[in-house]
Amino acid sequence: MADDNKKVFDVSLFKRLLQYIKPYKLVFFISLVCVVGLAVFGVLRPLVLQKAIDDHVILKEYEGFLFYIIAMLVLLVLEVTSQLLFIYYASWLGQSVVKDIRIKLYEHVLGFRMKYYDKSSVGVLITRTVTDMERIADIFGQGLFMIFSDLLKMLVVAGGMFYLNWKLSLIAFVTMPIVLFATKIFQRYMKRAFEEVRTEVSNLNSFVQERVTGMKILQLFTREETEYKKFKEINERHKKGWLKTVWYNSVFFPIADLLSSITLGAIIWVGGYMAVFNTTASIGDLTAFIMFVPMLFRPLNQIANKFNTLQMGMVAADRVFKVLDTKSQIDDSGSTIASEFKGNLTFKDVHFSYVDDEEVLKGISLEVNAGETVAIVGATGAGKSTIINLLNRFYDIQKGTICIDNVDIKSLTLKSLRTQIAVVLQDVFLFADTICNNITLKNPDITEAQVQQAAKDIGIHDFIMSLPNGYQYNVKERGVMLSSGQRQLISFLRAYVTNPSILVLDEATSSVDSYSEQLIQDATDKITKGRTSIVIAHRLATVQKADQIIVMDDGHIVEKGTHNELLKKEDGYYRNLYEVQFLKAEAV
Repeated sequence: MADDNKKVFDVSLFKRLLQYIKPYKLVFFISLVCVVGLAVFGVLRPLVLQKAIDDHVILKEYEGFLFYIIAMLVLLVLEVTSQLLFIYYASWLGQSVVKDIRIKLYEHVLGFRMKYYDKSSVGVLITRTVTDMERIADIFGQGLFMIFSDLLKMLVVAGGMFYLNWKLSLIAFVTMPIVLFATKIFQRYMKRAFEEVRTEVSNLNSFVQERVTGMKILQLFTREETEYKKFKEINERHKKGWLKTVWYNSVFFPIADLLSSITLGAIIWVGGYMAVFNTTASIGDLTAFIMFVPMLFRPLNQIANKFNTLQMGMVAADRVFKVLDTKSQIDDSGSTIASEFKGNLTFKDVHFSYVDDEEVLKGISLEVNAGETVAIVGATGAGKSTIINLLNRFYDIQKGTICIDNVDIKSLTLKSLRTQIAVVLQDVFLFADTICNNITLKNPDITEAQVQQAAKDIGIHDFIMSLPNGYQYNVKERGVMLSSGQRQLISFLRAYVTNPSILVLDEATSSVDSYSEQLIQDATDKITKGRTSIVIAHRLATVQKADQIIVMDDGHIVEKGTHNELLKKEDGYYRNLYEVQFLKAEAV
């Protein structure tokens, strides 16, 4: 509770949020003017009505009466116009600020190193980028400006009432502390209820997202009924959380309306007595106060909800700024732009760990000459894929150096480094887009004609053209419309069309059928010719033609050599792996 309250009134956080208003100062000023207009024009109408009644209606004086009618109409038009402009520009300002923050946040997240994503929830990042942003927009559209507008209107109304008849004003002012106390109690309970609702919404979203993603597993193991019961329980808690907010609203607002009605009744009774017996109040005063009372109490009744909106927006802003303040970027201080690599790779005493004190690579050193095809083999967890992650600088090493053409990769710009290296991963990710866009990733330098020619070179052009709309076929989310082998072929083509200096195949044939594997092998023989290539594989049949085979175990390089050289080693690690795999194949 205390922590949340601190966040609500965090001046430094609010000042930081206001920095994003600077490009929209004019709109901000217009919104403030409209707020003032709402308060002033709203208060002037009862005062004009009071003059019209006392000076003309009571005296039955027609001359000049039309002026007050026109004045009332003009004030009404100005008030409506102010409200229209205020609602539009305040919301426009909120959405514009959110647009800028969202762009900055997304750009910031794009630069995070992989280690951040290893430890962070995707759902949380999505919530920060989407849901929390809308809460920030509400600060301007429904929170801050509305609270300021209501407070200003209440202040001006109170001043107008006191100016018109201070005795009748005292009646309204007496009941206000009661309403303020009730508002404070309401705010406290509503705050707790909203916290509970937000927690249950988060639980509900996480549960549904995870179950929808893993639907195949649920159905394979017939867990539908169990998960349905869990969902009902979570949904019930979610309903109860919202019902608490409904209950508090159903109690508070009738009480507030009752107090407002009692106040209005007391004013009519006392004001009527004063108008009839001692003339300290006029009929015009009484009529104006009948208009003033709702204008005084209505904002007071609503301010608790608006304060909750402001509070949720500030909490959301705090969460978003925490992500923006996260320092998890790869150091991109390199100034050298690599136009094209020859392809000489050198790892010198490289140490690396994903988790502190748990080294994955334990001082490996290796050299790859330009144009060579090097295969890296070993058991799962030996550190094979880690080498690829380090070469692309998805992670930074703790010790040692990695050089390309005798240049430390840290001295190269990240963009130029990664542009020259193409990677085909085991787990292929395709976007919900066309095959062509998934291959080019919308790179304007790669035309569809180049994509088709590359597909013909590899031998998958006919397969793509057999699909509806060919290269414009939409593969849907994560490429569900294609088989795993077809997705792998698309991924291979994606790497091929970039014409990389260095090609990396990370278990690229592990999930494809024999026909697709043969297609990839044929294409590999073609594009690796004269180009440095690194092939990581479990299946040793795919690496026999490599110029050099590196065998890894537990973060160390235990053997190096060609396929034939390594087979000649008695009790060699590679030989044992090879014999085990081919004995299994023969048994099958």
